[in-house]
Amino acid sequence: MTDWTSGYVADIGYTYGYYDLVNPLRVKLALLKAGLVLPNVATACELGFGQGLSVNIHGASSTTRWYGTDFNPSQASYAQELAACVDDGPQLFDQSFAEFCGRDDVPDFDFIALHGIWSWISDENRAVIVDFVRRKLKTGGVLYISYNTQPGFAAMVPMRNLMTQHAALMAPAGAGVVAKVDGAIAFVNQLMATNPLFARLNPQIAERLKKMEGGDRHYLAHEYFNRDWLPMSFADMSGWLSEAKLDFACSAAYSELVPALHITPEQRAFINDIPDECLRESVFDFMISQQFRRDYWVKGKRRLQTIEHTEQLRAQRVILCERPDAIKLTVTCAQGDATLSDAIYIPLINLLSDYVVRSIGEIETALQGQGITLAQVHEACLLLAEKGVLANTQEPAVAAQRRPQTDRLNQRLMRQARGSGEVSVLASPVTGAGVAVGRFQQLFISAMAEGKQQPSEWAHYAWQVLKASQQTIHKQGVKLLGDEENLAELNSQATEFRDHRLQMLRALGVV
Repeated sequence: MTDWTSGYVADIGYTYGYYDLVNPLRVKLALLKAGLVLPNVATACELGFGQGLSVNIHGASSTTRWYGTDFNPSQASYAQELAACVDDGPQLFDQSFAEFCGRDDVPDFDFIALHGIWSWISDENRAVIVDFVRRKLKTGGVLYISYNTQPGFAAMVPMRNLMTQHAALMAPAGAGVVAKVDGAIAFVNQLMATNPLFARLNPQIAERLKKMEGGDRHYLAHEYFNRDWLPMSFADMSGWLSEAKLDFACSAAYSELVPALHITPEQRAFINDIPDECLRESVFDFMISQQFRRDYWVKGKRRLQTIEHTEQLRAQRVILCERPDAIKLTVTCAQGDATLSDAIYIPLINLLSDYVVRSIGEIETALQGQGITLAQVHEACLLLAEKGVLANTQEPAVAAQRRPQTDRLNQRLMRQARGSGEVSVLASPVTGAGVAVGRFQQLFISAMAEGKQQPSEWAHYAWQVLKASQQTIHKQGVKLLGDEENLAELNSQATEFRDHRLQMLRALGVV
């Protein structure tokens, strides 16, 4: 019998995560930081879409026509159900990469995305994908790709191989994937307790195993227990993608576009003296012990003229996606947490605190009296977006056009919140992306849709839903056992929702 899984974990579903990185609207701020011509994205494709949450949110909230495949039929079925909520929803399939990439009825694409795929497939499938990108990515189009990389994962390779060996050889007959993961983790912890020389020479392994022990088993199964798992160097990735005529554009990790956050002045001077781009990126990975690269590649990279760059940057529109007093002025980087400048970020956040969409040019004009430059506004928007508290926006006409579609998708997702907290994001027609909305907040919005007007009514609605599903509420990891305590906690959260988040969600077109 043919193994349709190709060695990929298929008997346990992937998590219901949302990944803004596969959104082509996100490309603009990054490519402008690199000074490159922006693509006009009308068609897009996601290879390996998992549960399909991202591709459906992006398909519902923008005018981009989406296609995609995921070989797992249960995941594809769920994704197709979401797509059916939208009149012009994504065209999604449950085909293998070879089957989908060989189709003659899909268009050429302006944007192709692979998130968490490349490192977990065979060289045969990598060749299929590279050929697909070579044939189907339009000139000027962008490829987003993420992958585990060296040197940050180098020490983990033998440990991962040991865990998969244990799962294959030592798991009881008929054991499921979760049991195999648990058994493998217990086994390597026993090994580490013997203080092997490998652990002493690679002290970071102990911390990684500790994180794994407390991690989501669905994620761990897909991350570490597939047949294929290959952290790849940037140079090797460049070799693969050169076959598709792609040029490296820039990192899709916004904070890496601000090198001063990650490397010292001496390290930056060293890198700047390297004339070859591929070698520079490889050296950067060594300097920060890079584990996971997220990159944009372009077919036919072209630089913008200075005047075009300035005009296009000023035309970008953004909106705040978090209440101002909840925004911490720190950003995580290779050197630890870096503190952002109060002189730049506080005026910018205060300006955007009314949740009104503004262009970067309008922000520049409003803040120039405080000595804040266009380049500083651009960098601040990048880092705030990296933190998830700011987002690009679409044209108002596009947002208005997409609102009925996002409403329908969101209604479907909020129905799911009645029974579980698996999905914690809803679609925004204003940003063309997802926005974090927790389970209880989704229930409050559902209550509002049914005419409930006060926080106490929203809380009572949520309480009834939870009671019907025989679930209890957790606060700071403590189970609240009594109905009165549950209802009191929901009342508190509903009031906080009204006072601190509702205005923002209305501005984003979610409510």
